[in-house]
Amino acid sequence: MAAPYEQATTDSTTEVQQTTLRVVSYNLREHTANGELAALAESSQADVLCVQECDSTDLASTVGGLGLAASTQANRLGLAIYKRDDRFEVRDVGIHSLQKSLHDRVLSPAHERLIAMHLYDRQAQAEVIVASFHASPLTATNSLRRKQIEAAHDFVRDLSSEAPAIMVGDFNYPWFQTNLRRKIEESGFALSLSDQPTYLRYRKFTGHFDFATSVGLHIAGVETLPAGISDHRPILVRANYEAPAVADAPAATDAPAV
Repeated sequence: MAAPYEQATTDSTTEVQQTTLRVVSYNLREHTANGELAALAESSQADVLCVQECDSTDLASTVGGLGLAASTQANRLGLAIYKRDDRFEVRDVGIHSLQKSLHDRVLSPAHERLIAMHLYDRQAQAEVIVASFHASPLTATNSLRRKQIEAAHDFVRDLSSEAPAIMVGDFNYPWFQTNLRRKIEESGFALSLSDQPTYLRYRKFTGHFDFATSVGLHIAGVETLPAGISDHRPILVRANYEAPAVADAPAATDAPAV
């Protein structure tokens, strides 16, 4: 198994180029922070923006130079991914339900808790998978959330078993992360926390709720960005991946927003 945080995607005989990917994740707190997305995308210089707890019927088609690539439709509190259209083309999109908690069954906030998107990076002439994830709230058990994370990783790898991948979002897992890290690393992924706590609403719940898991990437840093009106602070993940330096690449076709 490749070591976490620096998982090779090419062998030593292949000419490679380093490519930087800037991914932002933001829980909008029941869509209340939707109006902040354009400024957030611009100030963070995001290549991809992943959101949670959004109203898919009220999402702008573009924010800060990023185009809406996909969003859930069945959720009261949904997920969406924006991407830099001049850099990325969509190869495939997967939207998935995960094992439900009692909270999910009673209040039905989110049937679909994962969007995974297989992208073709024109800049690097390479593929990468980016996913937006939202685990069940703290009323559920850590065991159930670990099962959701494991299933989400399986869905990510179903899109491609070879392309580097990053999954960001609200993991609702602020405590006992040693066991979580071990489970994630056993599956070949790496867990990356940000430099500061991300949840603000209750002092006793302060912790890292929003973070990233990845495979085939070097995570150069995860920064907790300034607070907006949401109870979550956004995070910026700076990732590097090595892509073969090829002269030509097969054409890709944009998939319609879901």
